[in-house]
Amino acid sequence: MKSSIHLLTALRSLFRDARNFQIVFLSSFLLYGIWYLDWDHDIVRFAIIISTALMVQLVGVMLSPAPMHSLKSALITGLGMSLLFQANSYITLVMGVGLAIAGKFLIRSNGKHIFNPANFGIVVTILLTGDAWISPGQWGSSALLVFFIGAAGLMVILKAGRVDTSFAFLATLFLLEYVRTIVYLGWDFDFLLLKFSNGSLLLFSFFMITDPVTTPNHLVARIVWASLIAVVTFSLSNFMQVHTAPLWALFFISPLTVGFDRLLKSEKFQWIKA
Repeated sequence: MKSSIHLLTALRSLFRDARNFQIVFLSSFLLYGIWYLDWDHDIVRFAIIISTALMVQLVGVMLSPAPMHSLKSALITGLGMSLLFQANSYITLVMGVGLAIAGKFLIRSNGKHIFNPANFGIVVTILLTGDAWISPGQWGSSALLVFFIGAAGLMVILKAGRVDTSFAFLATLFLLEYVRTIVYLGWDFDFLLLKFSNGSLLLFSFFMITDPVTTPNHLVARIVWASLIAVVTFSLSNFMQVHTAPLWALFFISPLTVGFDRLLKSEKFQWIKA
């Protein structure tokens, strides 16, 4: 009986921190890819990305007031980049991950980093080297996977208090796509559903755009901010044929968080020490 109580207490303590949910689910997605989507040939890439993220974060912790539990955030960045980030060489991978983690310590305003780390590392590396890319099609459109990512993502954003951000982004993007695809072009509804059955889009919606540290502090600001990202995503994907539009939209809109936080005051998010 006592052992059961201790186990329940330990589990309750473990999952008070939304980062633990993210680590569990992102690890599950990675294992799903290795076992069912033939990603086993990329295991070395995954190891390089995750170990580099943890090592750079550890250096940052030693040189700054950042707490040791911030290594969880670095692990989340490493897992997220493993799912999205591709490059022709291991040096480019290390560079991208190094930029992602270093950017958290170097590009800051009012005590919070401005860019989502994984988003910053991926986009800047693509711009600087031309040797890296994002692989949106590697997930396919399995209904089971879509359901799994959606359900897991919903648990994480509810825990992190950022359900508003995901739904503002998805609702705005869906409305814009509905008007263009169904009303303007007269295409079948299946075309619209196919666009929202992409594993990369769901990962972005539930695990990247919802980072509570880099989103605006105020609820209204977050809804406007996420809607702007949806508008830019829609424009880039439909008028410039950018297949990875959400990541570019987040990169361009992220600096506006500084202005939103100054315009609409609210308490800043802090990770709990769990």
